[in-house]
Parts: sequence; C-alpha cells; structure tokens
Amino acid sequence: MNHSRRAPAVLLAVAIGVALAACSATPSSTPSSTGQSVPAAVQGEGKTLHVWVMDGDYSDQTLKAINDEFTQKSGAKVDVQVQSWDGIETKITTALATSSPPDILDLGNTQVASFAANGGLKDLTPYGEDLRQSQTWLAGLVAPATVDGRLYAVPGFAGARAVIYNKAMWAKAGVTAPPTTFDELTNDLKKVKAANPAPDFSPLYFPGQNWYAAMQFVWDAGGDLATQSGTKWNGSMGTDASLAGLADFKAFQNEFSAPASRTVDAIKPDQVQVFADGKASAIIATSGFLGRIQKANPGLTDADLGTFPLPGKSGKAQPVMLGGSDWGIAARSKNPDLALTWTKIAASPDVQSKWVVGKEGFIPNSAEGIKAAAATVPPLRKGFFDAALNSRATPASANWAQIEGSHDVDDLFAAVASGSKTPKEAAGDFDTAADKALNAKQ
Repeated sequence: MNHSRRAPAVLLAVAIGVALAACSATPSSTPSSTGQSVPAAVQGEGKTLHVWVMDGDYSDQTLKAINDEFTQKSGAKVDVQVQSWDGIETKITTALATSSPPDILDLGNTQVASFAANGGLKDLTPYGEDLRQSQTWLAGLVAPATVDGRLYAVPGFAGARAVIYNKAMWAKAGVTAPPTTFDELTNDLKKVKAANPAPDFSPLYFPGQNWYAAMQFVWDAGGDLATQSGTKWNGSMGTDASLAGLADFKAFQNEFSAPASRTVDAIKPDQVQVFADGKASAIIATSGFLGRIQKANPGLTDADLGTFPLPGKSGKAQPVMLGGSDWGIAARSKNPDLALTWTKIAASPDVQSKWVVGKEGFIPNSAEGIKAAAATVPPLRKGFFDAALNSRATPASANWAQIEGSHDVDDLFAAVASGSKTPKEAAGDFDTAADKALNAKQ
C-alpha cells in the first residue's frame, strides 16, 4: 500500500482539472439500499472480466485467490492489468468515457467522487446491503465512496495513522506502557521532555503543516472542515467546536514539538530522520514509516518501537483520516453482473481475513475484520488497526482537491501553530477560501 500517493495525486488532479474526493472517513449518512442482491449464479463461460489494479496494492497471490473463487462460481476468466500511479487520473477518466472500459477499477479513496460525478462509475446503492455481507465497513473507506448519499465503490483495504514512539526512550523516562487517555499521554510526554531537555528535542514531533494529524484534534472536539446543506458547502472551521479543536491542537503542538516545527511540513525536515536521529521520541504517521525509520537507523529494532492511537480529550481515540483503496465498477461495463460478483468476493470477510490481512498485512475493510485480526496482528502494527476503528472524511466534494492543491488547509494549521494568526482569524480565512472552492462549478 502506497500511503504517499495522496499528495502527487492531488497535485496532478489540480493540474488536469480532475477533482478528487474525501481521503477518508465518516459519511454524513449511510447510503440507502433497495435491498437488491448480487446475482448468486452468473453464467460467464466464454467471457473475460477486465480488472485494473494499482501497482503496490495487491499481490499476485491475493488476486489469484479472488480470481480462482470468481472463476469457480461464474466460469468467466479474469484479465488483471496492473496500473502505474503516474498519470492514472487522466488514464481512468479516458477509459471510463469509452464504450469498453475496464469492468472493475482499484481506486485510491481520493479518486472516487470525481469519477462518480463524471458519471463514470456504476451506482452500487441498490446492492449495498448485500455487498456489505453483514460487515460494518470502516467509515474512512465508505465515506469517500459515497456521493450525495449514493454508493459508488466498495471498500477494499485501509491504512491509518497512529503514534509511533521510541519505547526505549520512553522507558528511560519512566514510561513503560502506552497511554490510553489524553491525560496519560500528556503526562507521559512531559516525563519524556524532562528526561531530554535539549531545546531542539520534541517529545512528539508535530509539523505545523501536518494537517492530516492536526485535523484529529478538530474532529475530536466535534468540529469539521465544512458542512453541506443541500447542494451548498459551508466552511465550518470557524464554528465553536472547530475553534476549540484548533486551540487544543495549538496547545499540544506548542508544548510537545520543538518551536522550529511550527511552520514546516513533514518532509523538510524529514520527520523520519528527526525521529531516527533521536531528536524526537514520537511522530504521528502510517505503518509504512516503520520500515523507513529502521532503514534510517538500523539500530532501532521492533522491540524498540511501539504504536498506539492518539487519545483524545473526548475520552476516545481521536478520529483519523484513512488511506486505502475502493473497488469501483465502470458504469459502461459490458459485464455488470460479473463485476458485482467479483467485487463481492474481493470485499468478503474470508478474503479480507486470509488475504488482505493475512497476506498483505493491510487493515481490512470492516470493524469486524479488525477485531477478528486482533489476535494475529503483530503488536507493533496493532496501533494502526485500532486507530482505524474511528475515522472521518474530508468534504465529499469533487472540488476538495482545490483546497489541498492551494495549501489553504496547510496554511491554516501552520498559522495557528506559529501564532501568526489567532485560531479565529485563521479559521475565517480558511472558511472564505473553502466556500469559494467547494461551491465552484465543475
């Protein structure tokens, strides 16, 4: 799973005018379903289903398991074509507009809304209940697949952010277990800070522009980026709840991350190197950062590292944004019933357990899947699975990419962290920009 794909995808979308949707999480409403079932028996002998899969998402073994079960049930063959991320938005847009598009597409969850808005994806709402298969799909995957209350893609797998911390460094400061409450977290970080008094040391390194993590504080306080009323979007960072979350973020960031981090992103300086060099005892990142940290400092073993969801002042783990992928079916597919059958297999609890978790090590598409995996997930990765149980989404607007591309959301949190603007001033500027961008005509 390539968790870094979101940024280049957004930049490309802005460049070519392809709007992207929410990167993760909670839908404003659950898609309604008319209760139609995916055909139990589909005669597919002599037919071939064409599936596009993004490079790095699924292994050959996982795809073979899905394809073998599909062929056994339908008699149809499967042609899998692995796609590069470079230029994929343009390629998919072009393919969906043809009379013979690929039947099924593995879509990054930032992509679904734009293709749905363009009429390129089949409306799966009537089959939603059957496709769920008695599972509670992760909010962070089903929300960006839901546009105007209609379901356009099926959750495939997820990746979440959690706190990655240096257990050895914390142990030296007298902290031997991960915190489960916000008070425990802040008390633990204060102990680590006292044990490491260097002015450039961060108990938890938190770049001011890391808005993916910063939004967790706003969501935890009950705020949001924007809300929709009918067809109109309204920026909502200026609400009382959002302002409370911004104040919580500022207080936390200023106390536990070095002053130099307040206006920077997570790349310059690279937060991996900051952590690997011992200049920080924790960061907020996805599971893919574990390998990068150990590559930067081979002396840090699995035993030295730990993970946990960031506790919130709400008393629950803070909501997180999910990365991941959804399966979409082309509106012009020549084999819609076959495509539905294949997609139902790919999303099934059995495939999720044996292959998505068991083979790939990814977070499965449902809360039930995460709980079932609890006994087998390596302890170092359990924090990411636990974090995925509570997730939220950016506005489900095809224009959201404009906000990310313009860096308005990065600037919002950097301004708050640095104090160059009050939370109310920064939120007001963001809401003005969001109102304009989110309501712009396509």
